[in-house]
Amino acid sequence: MPDQPRRRTGSAWFDGFELDGVTDVIDVCDEPERLLEPGWWVVVGEFEGRVRAWRFARRRESPRDAGPGWPGVTGPWRSSLDRAGYVAAVERTREHIREGDVYQANVCRVLEADVPDEPDARALGRVLAAGNPAPFAGGIQVPGEVWVVSASPELYLDVAGSTVTSAPIKGTARTPDGLTDKDRAENVMITDLVRNDLHHVCAPGTVEVSTLLGTELHPGLVHLVSTVRGQLVPTDDLWSGLLGATYPPGSVSGAPKSSALRVIAEAEPVARGPYCGAFGWVHVDDDGRTTARLAVAIRTFWWADGALRFGTGAGITWGSDPETEWTETELKAARLVALASGVRGARDGAATVRD
Repeated sequence: MPDQPRRRTGSAWFDGFELDGVTDVIDVCDEPERLLEPGWWVVVGEFEGRVRAWRFARRRESPRDAGPGWPGVTGPWRSSLDRAGYVAAVERTREHIREGDVYQANVCRVLEADVPDEPDARALGRVLAAGNPAPFAGGIQVPGEVWVVSASPELYLDVAGSTVTSAPIKGTARTPDGLTDKDRAENVMITDLVRNDLHHVCAPGTVEVSTLLGTELHPGLVHLVSTVRGQLVPTDDLWSGLLGATYPPGSVSGAPKSSALRVIAEAEPVARGPYCGAFGWVHVDDDGRTTARLAVAIRTFWWADGALRFGTGAGITWGSDPETEWTETELKAARLVALASGVRGARDGAATVRD
């Protein structure tokens, strides 16, 4: 009888199901072919490029509701860029656009608060599910290895057999009336980038924009969302090809992507880590058919090295007003940071942030 894989402590959950018992962990960039092995995998990709996946032994149809409560972050939140620093970064990015280096770039900052001991990820997940439900919410905790809780509204990649779908978000406001021509232009620009990315892995003539500039309502804000899909070229190298063509996601990098990444590296003083990377699941059945749903890891908390972190950012174009872009980062963070801080009835109010 073959040896059974050793199970480690760990759990993950998504809408409608839960996984537990880790049997494997891989670096996807080094071993992309492993993601074609049967089972349930949870993927966490860092914006800077590292992508890992954990394979789980068991699946339950619905997540457990019982568990410890979330105590709330009691200390202040610090920002990697204060208001003046962020405004200056936006102004420098606009200069890159004026010089023709880039058309659009996402400029982000990372909030963090001291949480010395590793907390229970599911406890925060329950708080977010109640106060800020999201279509691609979920979490993973493998003690000592990974801790991510996400309330992402944005689809990075959905794979169902030979069909791949992506739904980039660009354009954020408090209400639909607040969306501007700048938001719409930015969305069209990034949709074209995603369409081009998918052309690298899809059959000619199959990539289409099925929805352009759709409006989605989320707690406390509204987004412009477009949907792009195509038919994958048959390959034994699925994940190497998909990640090579599309990672990091275009909506949180910029256009052209390679130039935007250089601008981001200059503008941001700390690494984004899992924020703006990828988070989600991959399932391979015994016949080798792959189903996957990966979100862009925005509206996402992660814990490491004694601190809980949360990222927020905005897409910068030549038409950007630096102060308005700062306000957009505040809007995106306010509700979720307040929930993590234990603010009852949190809506659009932010917890205390010390620059």
